[in-house]
Amino acid sequence: MSHAEEGGLLVLPRLPAPPAEARERRVRRLVTAHSQLEGAGFRVRRPFPGPEADLRETDPFLLLDQIGPVEYGPREARGAPWHPHRGFETVTYILAGAFRHRDSNGGGGLIRAGDTQWMTAGSGILHDEMPPEELYLHGGLFHGVQLWVNLPRRLKRTPPRYQEIARERVTRVASADGGALLRIIAGEVGGCKGPGVTWTPIDYVHASIAPGARLRLAWRESFNALAYVLVGSGSAGPEATPLRAGQLAIFGPGEAITLAADPRQPGTLEAEAAPAMEVLLLGGLPIREPIAFYGPFVMNTREEILQAFEDFQAGRLGTVPATLLGPADRAAGSQAAGSEPAGAGTGADEAAPRQR
Repeated sequence: MSHAEEGGLLVLPRLPAPPAEARERRVRRLVTAHSQLEGAGFRVRRPFPGPEADLRETDPFLLLDQIGPVEYGPREARGAPWHPHRGFETVTYILAGAFRHRDSNGGGGLIRAGDTQWMTAGSGILHDEMPPEELYLHGGLFHGVQLWVNLPRRLKRTPPRYQEIARERVTRVASADGGALLRIIAGEVGGCKGPGVTWTPIDYVHASIAPGARLRLAWRESFNALAYVLVGSGSAGPEATPLRAGQLAIFGPGEAITLAADPRQPGTLEAEAAPAMEVLLLGGLPIREPIAFYGPFVMNTREEILQAFEDFQAGRLGTVPATLLGPADRAAGSQAAGSEPAGAGTGADEAAPRQR
């Protein structure tokens, strides 16, 4: 939380506190993110999918990746060159630094700190996500997250679309007692709505909880509830389950969620103190349909995955304008979905995402 944002808490609208009798959601499961390389070689922390997380518990969310916080040296920053997607939405939110997005549908631009880009792949699209020249050449601090949101069967072939949500458009509110700043990117919390337009009903909130503060929020009973700690440490639920950076709390049923930040927060980078516990709060209406998840495609059946590979290889998922596609892009793009779809997973437990 920046000093300007801290000062703004005094004048921001405040969310109403949940009723005292609201049923608290207990922590059902705690997941520690695993680490792996993605794209052209950047490292992510991924709480789901993975061996500890069941996609039936995170439905309608398919994947969450955290990149950083990391201090890149010159020419160290990496991205994900041209690759395809079909059947879901990608939501990229930048906390520090910047990223450049381009897609075959004409969407894209520079995503700066506080900005969100929301890409509905739907029937099919090609895109790339790369560090801007300044970050690549000179290095610098970068921190971002990408969320994949599933689409129900009836919307798997919806036309692609792109939303650019600038930092200034995000709804900012304070918690009932002023101890936390909430940025509502999409959905509705406490009667306050975010600007993101969603096909699948979800809530997407970034909360900064001051050291020693406690955040209690009303949460839609029909939605699931997830809390992922980006930076800092604290606890979750009425049982005060310890929670730290890189961990995901999956809540059970109820009408309210509670998070608390430890009075003393760990540093985010060497010799840097974290002024707040930074948490992503996710909630959504489960779709409860079969999931066939392979690489950059998420459909309902294995046959639909095979069709997606065929359509990609035939150029039916879009084409990259020649002015944007160089030799390196062509080589990377031809490998993005793999040349052999044999063995494509037919269930969530076989998910094997390779590209962003």
